[in-house]
Amino acid sequence: MSVSDKETDVIRQVRHHPAELDRIDRKILGALAEDASRSYAELSGIVNLSAPAVHDRVKRLKRDGVIKGTVAVLDGCKLGRTLLTFLVVDTSSYSATRQLLKFADRPEVEELHTVAGDGCVLIKVRAADTEGLESFLMEIQSLEGVRSVRSYITLSTFLAVSYTHLTLPTSDLV
Repeated sequence: MSVSDKETDVIRQVRHHPAELDRIDRKILGALAEDASRSYAELSGIVNLSAPAVHDRVKRLKRDGVIKGTVAVLDGCKLGRTLLTFLVVDTSSYSATRQLLKFADRPEVEELHTVAGDGCVLIKVRAADTEGLESFLMEIQSLEGVRSVRSYITLSTFLAVSYTHLTLPTSDLV
């Protein structure tokens, strides 16, 4: 295997296959997506199963990776990070792209994706102010192999959808 092949293997993600979900699984997921703090007893009333049966299903959904975690959804603006920006970064090599992936641990980075199109990496950044964003941009631009960075500053957000909602067609939740 050549060095180039080894570099691309580090970046590639595992191919994902959809989990087999029935109507009840989807109802449980929809209810948890609305409020993850719901009890098994409350969920049992929604799906007309016993609480232990719901517990077993939720346990399976977690084991199978359908439910990746239970988290609090925080408001970045109320936490002092009011400047939401999307960055499209173009790199000249896989090693430069790999360096960018290390930014995933930074507190101002909310999402980081490798993409096809005009750039190589898409980064969703939430900074406290323009000075914080400028400092972050300078770090990225100083990396060897970064060709360009395009910034798209968000003026207003009208829709922000959680990952769970994306997998649940409304026809399955009725």
